[in-house]
Amino acid sequence: MEKKGKIIVSVIVISLIIALGVAIGVIISVKKKSEELQNTKERVTNLMCHNTEEEYQNLCHEVLRKVDDSSSNDPKAYINTAVDEIRNAINNAINRLMSEEFSKEHDKGINMAIDGCKEVMESALRSTDLISDVLHNNNDINFVQAQSPDLKNWLSSVISYQQSCIDIFEDDKEGELKIKEELQKQSLDRVQKLSVITLDIVAGLAKIVQDLGLNIETKPSSSYSGRVLREEGGDDDNEGFPDWISSTDRILLAKDVKLHVPNVVVAKDGSGNFKTVQGAINSYPKGKNFQGGRFIIYVKGGIYKENCTVPSYAMNIFMYGDGPTKTIITASMNNATMGLKTMFTATFVNKAGMFLAKDLRFENAAGPQGHQAVALRNVGDFSAFLNCHIHGYQDTLYVQANRQFYRNCEIAGTVDFIFGTSLALIQRSKLIVRKPLSTQFNILTADGTVYKNMTTGIVIQECEIVPDPLFDRVKYQVKTYLGRPWKEGSRTIIMESYLGDWIDPEGWAPHQGNEVNGTVDYCEYGNSGPGASVQRRIKWKGYRGIISKNEAKRFTLGEFLKGGPNNSAEKWLTALGVPFESGFLRP
Repeated sequence: MEKKGKIIVSVIVISLIIALGVAIGVIISVKKKSEELQNTKERVTNLMCHNTEEEYQNLCHEVLRKVDDSSSNDPKAYINTAVDEIRNAINNAINRLMSEEFSKEHDKGINMAIDGCKEVMESALRSTDLISDVLHNNNDINFVQAQSPDLKNWLSSVISYQQSCIDIFEDDKEGELKIKEELQKQSLDRVQKLSVITLDIVAGLAKIVQDLGLNIETKPSSSYSGRVLREEGGDDDNEGFPDWISSTDRILLAKDVKLHVPNVVVAKDGSGNFKTVQGAINSYPKGKNFQGGRFIIYVKGGIYKENCTVPSYAMNIFMYGDGPTKTIITASMNNATMGLKTMFTATFVNKAGMFLAKDLRFENAAGPQGHQAVALRNVGDFSAFLNCHIHGYQDTLYVQANRQFYRNCEIAGTVDFIFGTSLALIQRSKLIVRKPLSTQFNILTADGTVYKNMTTGIVIQECEIVPDPLFDRVKYQVKTYLGRPWKEGSRTIIMESYLGDWIDPEGWAPHQGNEVNGTVDYCEYGNSGPGASVQRRIKWKGYRGIISKNEAKRFTLGEFLKGGPNNSAEKWLTALGVPFESGFLRP
């Protein structure tokens, strides 16, 4: 019995030793696996943050360490984590703006600034949703990388909106300055930094994918819904229409749209469905029940004195008139006499994607004494304006965010009369310089690009820059510049255009010292006329002078306004029925 007991004890001891060994082995294995995952996460995080500016390195690592260990080898997980952090910071800003403290009674300027900031941050939130759509609906990192033009545009738009929120609060007004500083500290600075980090990651994504050994060619996924642009419809067809254009629209756009009955007609004399343009816009069907393809608004000849807004949900509107000298939408909201913030002075605002305007005039009639007085503010991605007049004085055309195209248009103004932070290409148009106030000089462009990896900028291609009759008499007495840097990374190119001898030979004017740090990107290519000589141009570090044809190519339509593989610039403009040149216009 004693011997048997000893045997049982020995068996138990041995069993315990084995069990302990197994447990230790499991622990070691789990620990080893955890260490491997941590090492993988650290390696991928280092790759992801490598392209980020030095001042943002710590924040980049801090954010990307939040990626779940199980996804440590998936680059999409890191981008998605960063985008989630951007979204959280944006929501923090919006919640702050809607808080009881911010909702209490303020003076007119503060209330207006709060409303404007809230509007643009909500737009920023929609941009992050579009990025998340791409990441969640595609398992193939190569296809996500192919969508990088879209991702970079939407990230650039987030920065544009964030900058708009900051700019709307004025530094010389104590109440507004205090709120701006609080918003920056609480959330806006974080939105900016996180967006820059994510933009840097996306800009270097091809190299990251290659370094991770994931660069395997696969057929692009067709699951991406492209919420900003897509309707239910088929795939690409031989006519070149993108997959978001419905079959109804393809038939419609294959012919002259004016031959088709518009959805609604605007006429001042009561012969249409509405007497106001805004009334017609408000009739746009909400929800998914609208299956009619493009929503067409015909505005009969007349002068419509009103301020109009196309809301972000009103996708795919085509609005046309009887010609820019006959169908005129005009108002005179301005900063100087009404105390309005610049973004609230616009006669016409478009917030919707795939918007097309044709044969219309958008005018702000405040005159030079109104100072900031916008005729057209546009944030609609893949929007286009054809044969339109956009007339004002200071801040005429506000190209606030996203991809925009202007063809055969007439844009008139004085100070910064084409400004904003978007991808804006103006092709074969006439830029009319008007007579400013006696204390002012003329500036064609003021781009608001902040960082080098933003895809934004203003491109003027094969345009004619001319003085209007009143200015023609004094054009040699008033300085006229091609542009000035609104922000430190300002990017503008004047190419294949005619420059008269009244354009100041220095070409570009300073703006609050932004020309001296070398981050601006100003260049010229293929221009003609006596003002095209660059011998006496400014000597800024960021001015590149006349660039090579190869360098200029990235500013042509096919490169500058490109989207992902299913929505190239040529496709969306073909879908809109807009004439364009995708490359150079001159030999």
